[in-house]
Amino acid sequence: MLYELSIYLLDWAKTAGYDDWFSALRVFRYITFRSAGAAITALFLSLWLGPKVIAWLKALKFGQDYVDKAEEGGDLKARLLSKKGTPTMGGVLIVLTMDISAMLWAQWNEFIILTLLSLVILAALGFYDDYAKITQQNNLGSAERLKLLVQLSLAAFIGFYLYATPETRPLVTDITLPFLKHPVLTGAGVVGIVLTTLVIVGSSNAVNLTDGLDGLAIGCTLIVATVFLVMTYIAGNAKFAAYLQVPHVAGAGELAVFCAAMIGAGLGFLWFNCHPAQVFMGDTGSLALGGALGIMAVLIHQPFVLVIAGGVFVVEALSVIMQRSWFKWTRHRTGVGRRVFLMAPLHHHFEKKGMYESQIVTRFYIMCILCAVVALSSLKLR
Repeated sequence: MLYELSIYLLDWAKTAGYDDWFSALRVFRYITFRSAGAAITALFLSLWLGPKVIAWLKALKFGQDYVDKAEEGGDLKARLLSKKGTPTMGGVLIVLTMDISAMLWAQWNEFIILTLLSLVILAALGFYDDYAKITQQNNLGSAERLKLLVQLSLAAFIGFYLYATPETRPLVTDITLPFLKHPVLTGAGVVGIVLTTLVIVGSSNAVNLTDGLDGLAIGCTLIVATVFLVMTYIAGNAKFAAYLQVPHVAGAGELAVFCAAMIGAGLGFLWFNCHPAQVFMGDTGSLALGGALGIMAVLIHQPFVLVIAGGVFVVEALSVIMQRSWFKWTRHRTGVGRRVFLMAPLHHHFEKKGMYESQIVTRFYIMCILCAVVALSSLKLR
């Protein structure tokens, strides 16, 4: 919006003879400037709206009064404070500030529109799930099936949309791997659509599963978003992409503005979500943020880089899959279900072992930073 306004004013100034007066508006042409503006706008909006949103959620009694899965089966030594009653659905704050900032500072194109619409859809899905949990109106099994159906439908739509558009078809049909210069598979329409769907759905659910400790999911999301801030900027810049031998995607640079908005909104939310949390993001935030990361990875032709950068999310999701699979298998074979971990996702396993919540979060941050460094190294090691 601001970009279009600046172009309009510059064109008007040129015809009216006021070029020098409005020359400063040329900075809006630079993605770096608009990314900084988006991050700062989202941060200050979050800090300003945060107390208001928290008070609003409390007034509506949208607090986590249902039994937390982490508390089932006994007390956790790492839980020094009860989390019951803390407002959830704080993802509304993240999504709202991200949308406003991105719409203000980004140059609108199909990538930005596709990402913003997906963000809103997944946030609405998460909001429904959070509301159903709070009011105890949903059956857990049916809720999981509904979430998966909406996620699969959205991800499949994105895959088919990219495939149907000639300019974006290679994003789906050409399969690239980190650390390799050339695609390992080309013309793979079916494989590409399936991969696109799995990346978006998997990323959305992986971030959702990681959201269990104060500041854990949003902190790791900030680190991964920083990686994609760099990756999207490079993918959208023809010279940098050619020099680093990564796929160039025209228009993808605007996703750097979106990433910056995510970082600013995430930092603002972390202000209120750090231990002891004043608000939780809930599925409203985690499903939306995870899905947005997956979509951006697809749009810049780097889905497997997300697997590396989001290694913490991957491990958290795998711990749940392993726990459920092993429990069902052993119960089927022996009649008694056994567990791989004391509790899943993995962060709850460490809680059960007696580690403090802040210790777990900080150590997961460190691991996420290491994963981010490896992901960024794929830009040069080819």
